[in-house]
Amino acid sequence: MKKLCSLFLMFFKIGAFTFGGGYAMIALLENEFITRRHWMTQEEFLDMTAIAESTPGPVAVNSATYLGYRLGGVSGALVSTIAVCLPSFLIIYLISLFFDQFLNLTIVGKAFRGIQVCVIYLIFSAGIRMLKGLKHTVFNYMILITVICSMVICTVFSVNFSSIFYVLICGCIGIGGFLMQRISQRK
Repeated sequence: MKKLCSLFLMFFKIGAFTFGGGYAMIALLENEFITRRHWMTQEEFLDMTAIAESTPGPVAVNSATYLGYRLGGVSGALVSTIAVCLPSFLIIYLISLFFDQFLNLTIVGKAFRGIQVCVIYLIFSAGIRMLKGLKHTVFNYMILITVICSMVICTVFSVNFSSIFYVLICGCIGIGGFLMQRISQRK
């Protein structure tokens, strides 16, 4: 029961103070689960991030569900998922009550501009830390360079491609890489 309460409070806090979605949350999750509490290793965290990004749904909810399940089973997953969603729900509900008055406040617009800078920093710092934790193999560097090149090309040429196809293509490439690795290990 104590661990469930701890999970709830931790994910509620992360859900309440993370602006910018799941990618901004990754830095806070990493700090909380690896640095402060030592509940998982850097490699396990990278695996969790990959799973959370590749499964359907928001990264924040997928991360909370995965970590909650890993630490507290089904009840941990349920508690963590509710806790990470609850602050957003409450904030949006309160905003909806006063929506017209809320939009007229110039300080709100300025606050969100400031928050955008923080979100960029959180995403960038999480990416750098994950890059440092990556195993230094040729295969991993090839994947990293391919992803960066693909992102740049898609941005420059304004490619309008369904994200479903990205997931399917990357899944096929991942399976192909796995099979090639298995074949090379047998030889």
